[in-house]
Amino acid sequence: MTIEARVNARVAEVTDRIARRSGDRRARYLDRIANAASTPVRRRLGCANQAHAFAACGGHDKKLMQDGHVPSLGIVTAYNDMLSAHQPYERFPELIRQSARAAGGVAQVAGGVPAMCDGITQGEAGMELSLFSREVIALSTAIALSHQTFDAAVFLGICDKIVPGLVIGALSFGHLPAVFIPSGPMTSGLANNEKAKIRQAYAEGKLGREALLEAEAQAYHGAGTCTFYGTANTNQMLMEIMGVQLPGASFVNPNTPLRDALTCAATERALDMTSLGNQYTPIGRVLDERAFVNGIVGLHATGGSTNLTLHLVAMAAAAGLTLTWDDFADLAEVSPLLARIYPNGSADVNHFHAAGGMSFLIRELLGAGLLHANVTTVAGDGLAAYLSEPKLGSEGTLTWHEGAQASGDSSVLRGASEPFQKTGGLKVLNGDIGTAIIKTSAVAPQRHVIEAPARVFHSQEELQKAFAAGELTSDLVIVMRFQGPRANGMPELHKLMPPLGVLQDRGLKVALVTDGRLSGASGKVPAAIHVTPEAAEGGTIAKICDGDLIRVDAIAGRLEVLVDPAEWRAREPMRFDSSIVQSGVGRELFAIFRDRVGRADNGASIFQGVAT
Repeated sequence: MTIEARVNARVAEVTDRIARRSGDRRARYLDRIANAASTPVRRRLGCANQAHAFAACGGHDKKLMQDGHVPSLGIVTAYNDMLSAHQPYERFPELIRQSARAAGGVAQVAGGVPAMCDGITQGEAGMELSLFSREVIALSTAIALSHQTFDAAVFLGICDKIVPGLVIGALSFGHLPAVFIPSGPMTSGLANNEKAKIRQAYAEGKLGREALLEAEAQAYHGAGTCTFYGTANTNQMLMEIMGVQLPGASFVNPNTPLRDALTCAATERALDMTSLGNQYTPIGRVLDERAFVNGIVGLHATGGSTNLTLHLVAMAAAAGLTLTWDDFADLAEVSPLLARIYPNGSADVNHFHAAGGMSFLIRELLGAGLLHANVTTVAGDGLAAYLSEPKLGSEGTLTWHEGAQASGDSSVLRGASEPFQKTGGLKVLNGDIGTAIIKTSAVAPQRHVIEAPARVFHSQEELQKAFAAGELTSDLVIVMRFQGPRANGMPELHKLMPPLGVLQDRGLKVALVTDGRLSGASGKVPAAIHVTPEAAEGGTIAKICDGDLIRVDAIAGRLEVLVDPAEWRAREPMRFDSSIVQSGVGRELFAIFRDRVGRADNGASIFQGVAT
């Protein structure tokens, strides 16, 4: 392929090597979706099959579907009214159906997918299902679309594993046009930095549970995504910069006229892109190597969630593309950090949006040659369309206007010529402990290298007991192992952050080394995460003993144990005790996932090796 001349040399190099590395696999994928597009199933279904498909439709829609000459739109929804981000989706299907009728089409809810809240399951047994819920969502999406009665689909999902799962499922039907429709962030509540202080005070015993609960309720207070820049909001940035959401759609608050207008416009756009017209735009061609590179650059430029180092790899694989962590690391070296959103700053996503948001971010990255402009998007005009912002006219008509030319708040969002830091805050670490990811955008520069004795734990509860007992009084590197995908599903270890933050604030040198994950909102403690090979498959992290000197070096990209090499080689790794994986809360049902799952650097996916 030809890379645009203005694209940064490193961006071009990484894009080209992804294309070369993926050549045969991507070609097979494109052949498969081309074959699917050339033999549309709906129009050749048997009469009984078709009758089942429209039996419950109203008279108008039933007549149109029976005639078979109008586009049919499938809705795949992650609605439930427990997740604040997904509760607004309750209203969306009817909005979409009405918009489809007005545009001369028909829309039906094709199916629902599960949506769990990591905020509720943090530190609880249910968190061990969290990562695998991505795979369940992908499978549920495939089931929803398997009826093969749709010409396009829209996807209603926003949070942590939900968007990646929907993308994987959508790409398995890559011949269909697809538009992702967000619900938007909740309005700002208790400031994120104030919330963090209260959490640490509670961890130190300075505040009671009642005060903590009141603070959390003030922070998470209404419908919409949590306002910090965790995985959910990182997902929305990605869907926009990768071209599968409408321009400016990511961070408009829910239940507003503008949000409803964007939902209707997304419906119309999905119908415009079907093979029945002359703007056919299948998602399998939208999400190519250039789109994924654009997404990775956006991840770095905004200081996004480390969870996406897993999810983007798995999503790309579903499109026949092979990403590696080295691709992330190499792009980080040329991607400036342009946003400071909590935990990388004190602002929330509403402040980011008000300061210029996605249109300003994309403008600056395009101007610096860090994004591919001539990509296929659902907006139909490459990334140029994403320099605009949606607005409602006096009569409620949706229009797009040129986005901000300058940041409205340089403490939140900056141009490429004056970044917060010159490189993205993500590094790949290598060494005799394995390979890991570290995010440094929220870590003070003086903590980018930590060398201290190891203290080994096998659960968050063990560490919290040691902290409460006053045992952690000197510099240390916490080693939290047997937390990888094969061991227990790779839960987020968010409950580690308050005590580790307290220790760091007391002046200790503190770092974390783990084969588990952290919350997308964790940041200020240096953490080497996603260590692979994981302890449960005999990775050398299982060799570490209390007192071993560990060096976490985010500058040189090293993760090392400083013990005698002969002694290190002679050590046997601790064996995984499978009895620590408890049953209950559905965990026993996911044993087959734990047995099947691939390594973290391959996306921690059960679909590894599945032919595209």
